Amino acid sequence: MAKEKSRRRDPGVLPETVRQELLPNGLRIVTDEVTHVRSVTLGIQIEAGSRDDPDGKPGLAHFIEHAVFKGTQRRTWLDIAKNIENNGGYLDAYTTKEHTCIYLRCLEKHLEPSFDLLADLVCNPLFPPEEMEKEKEVVIEEISSVEDTPEELIFDEFDLRSFPGHPLGKPILGTEESISGFTGDDLKGFMRDHYHPANMLLTATGSAPHETIVRLAEKFLGTLQAQQESTYRRKPFRAGDYTPFSATLKKQVHQSQIVLGTSIERDDPLYYSLMVLNAILGNGMSSLLNIELREKRGLVYNVYSALSFFDDMTALNIYAGTDGNKTAKTMELLESLLRSKTLFSPDPEEVESAKRKLLGSLVMGLEKMTRRMSQTASDISYFGRYITPEEKAAAIESVTPGDIARAAALILRDAPFSSLVYKPKR
Repeated sequence: MAKEKSRRRDPGVLPETVRQELLPNGLRIVTDEVTHVRSVTLGIQIEAGSRDDPDGKPGLAHFIEHAVFKGTQRRTWLDIAKNIENNGGYLDAYTTKEHTCIYLRCLEKHLEPSFDLLADLVCNPLFPPEEMEKEKEVVIEEISSVEDTPEELIFDEFDLRSFPGHPLGKPILGTEESISGFTGDDLKGFMRDHYHPANMLLTATGSAPHETIVRLAEKFLGTLQAQQESTYRRKPFRAGDYTPFSATLKKQVHQSQIVLGTSIERDDPLYYSLMVLNAILGNGMSSLLNIELREKRGLVYNVYSALSFFDDMTALNIYAGTDGNKTAKTMELLESLLRSKTLFSPDPEEVESAKRKLLGSLVMGLEKMTRRMSQTASDISYFGRYITPEEKAAAIESVTPGDIARAAALILRDAPFSSLVYKPKR
């Protein structure tokens, strides 16, 4: 992939509990030993998501995430379910626009058979035709559930309109038509292109020592063949790939659903400034959006903003749900708040409050092993190296009101905003 070099950066100075290893076949391993727990969370992250789906086959990366659970050369789908749950553990997976992650959590004493199971799913899926047909129906039901959830559906449509013709606009789940058409060759071809050691990251968080994880990785993943140079290259994002628009549609909804959003090309120096800005704008009960729209005016029940950091771009989205008769007023207020002095010339105390909010979330997130594993994988994928909690905390602490003003100018003033509204049919 285009970003392969960035994933091999110098790891810098690591804490004693975090260690890294590179197997001869190119598989990167990062372990984070946490001695006060008795479990281990293992994750294999593959650098492939919905933006890597082949043309005309949206949803393929996500469908493979489902399909690997339906049987391997040594296990039926029922064996897979029982193997982990009979030992008190759990097994799961998720797909994003840029990644697929298959992970499990188990007691340390069950680590070896659990590791064997995880590796089997990634290395030896069988894709039995009868099970694939049943799983297609499951995923189509998942798509239907999104279509019955306006808050989820509007974000999918927002991306489709924002990135027409670009892979970032593809729905992660795909469409009923595309899912129905997948073949075994489609699944195997995608895995050949993307499920190879240099495109994977194994993260382990919990009580197992580094040496144990490496030994098991060599045993169960060491024979995974390194791939020759792939011809696949992820289509990059450029500012011109984003298409500003404004649309209001009548839908079978009880509330008006509103999404505003924009995107900018990746800007690492402003990474933490953007996070603090988002905390001020729409993250939590004390955020600008919640106070102004919900607490002061009672216009909404739910309102928030969210940042998404991708390989080569950053997206900001703002969501609000309101009564259909209050749509215009809510939109007007949202647009006014996005030009607020609170964002472009923030009060130092507001900035300090937002930083404390983020620091609290950072510390509490370290207490959740699955989240800790996932965050480690995300940091390595995005920055190319492990980021210590201390480094993150120092970066957040160093953000100034001036940094917030610069971030606001970049993503709120200079970037083109779009809007999509679902209004109730009357």
